[in-house]
Amino acid sequence: MLLKLPIVECTFIKRLNRFVGLIEINGEVKKALITNTGRLEEFMVEGRKAFCIPKQGGKTEFILIGFLEKEGRGAIIDTRTQAKAFERAVELGLISWLKNWKIKKKEVKIGNSRLDYLLNYNGEEIWVEMKSAVLRDGEYASYPDCPSTRGQKHVKELIKLRKDGKRAMLVFICALSGVEKFRPCELLLAHARSFVRVHPASRCQ
Repeated sequence: MLLKLPIVECTFIKRLNRFVGLIEINGEVKKALITNTGRLEEFMVEGRKAFCIPKQGGKTEFILIGFLEKEGRGAIIDTRTQAKAFERAVELGLISWLKNWKIKKKEVKIGNSRLDYLLNYNGEEIWVEMKSAVLRDGEYASYPDCPSTRGQKHVKELIKLRKDGKRAMLVFICALSGVEKFRPCELLLAHARSFVRVHPASRCQ
């Protein structure tokens, strides 16, 4: 198992704003933090079974991390959980095209942005931005599920790094059951075609 979390089952009620939703646990209504700012229209449905974890401090008591899918599987929408899974997978060498690479730094300031990671291997570096692909189209997961000014800015920073002769990478986390492939939406492709080289997907249980 990649991660062990203190998961609490809940029922989703509604989204109050980009960052807060209402959930029900054992008959009590609670506020939950939503870290994923996408529209998540497939998941934000009243009465849908979901999963959360307890949270300390702030105006919310829980973090909404995912939703129940078919056959008892879950769709993970929480970007913090996805980041922890990616970091653990890198640490354990589970991603073939990042094997032996180490996370040197997180939240790396580049230009007017912050990219998620700076990776290092024998003195060579890669700047990495991670994105949550939560838009489902059959067997495909896609990103983004809505226009994202912040996401476009990150892509532009990666392109600039690449043009400056540095290595840059955009990693998509597709934590949806039944998804076998990734397909970027046209909005993303319009910015990224000039520097994209696609690596095969890696599965981490």
